Amino acid sequence: MGANSSTALGLGEGSADGRIAAAHPGVTDLFAVLAYGEISAFYRLAEEAKLSPTLRGKVAVAKMAANEMEHFKTLEQALAERGVDVFDAMAPFVRALDAYHDSTDPSTWLESMVKFYVGDGIAADFYTEIAGALAPEVADVVRDVLAEVNHSEFVIEEVRTAVAQNRSERDRLTLWGRRLLGEAITQAQYVMAQRDDLTELVLTATGDLNGIATLFEHMQASHAERMRVLGLG
Repeated sequence: MGANSSTALGLGEGSADGRIAAAHPGVTDLFAVLAYGEISAFYRLAEEAKLSPTLRGKVAVAKMAANEMEHFKTLEQALAERGVDVFDAMAPFVRALDAYHDSTDPSTWLESMVKFYVGDGIAADFYTEIAGALAPEVADVVRDVLAEVNHSEFVIEEVRTAVAQNRSERDRLTLWGRRLLGEAITQAQYVMAQRDDLTELVLTATGDLNGIATLFEHMQASHAERMRVLGLG
């Protein structure tokens, strides 16, 4: 990609290393879609805690929800520093993300846990891959709000124990995991198609359409590994 293209895509004069400048308009969209994802996760986890058959499970999910709220606050502050209201910025992404959650609404405790570990992991893979091409101050925010926390160990233990004891449960949750992957990729494609600045950011981060295809391949590989860890591979 030539120098003129880099300038047009918002790489800025200080980006000798080729990283996308913090001033790129797609960064605002990136923070906004992450923010709505975090606040959605907070409400979703708070509701799904009711599905837990144990108090230990309810408390673990409550801690997960609290963690999501802290991530939302980080993104709200990052947007405020860019002079952007978080609610205005999130508005364009509400429909797509709500559609994803509506289509993957868990009906059992184990489905909820698989969605937390696998579904949220798919989204994290997508944005973490992009983060490598961003200016350090932007990448740090993205990685901070996507960092996996210790709650994952609780999820792994719950699911692995359940599926080791029940073959039909394992088969059902394996299909559920595949559905989560398909819906997440569809959602990512839809969001990019709706937001030119975000599409441009992703294209710049990955290089071209082939780079995006490679990104989705990496997401599928990471998904397979997470399923294996849960005993669903």
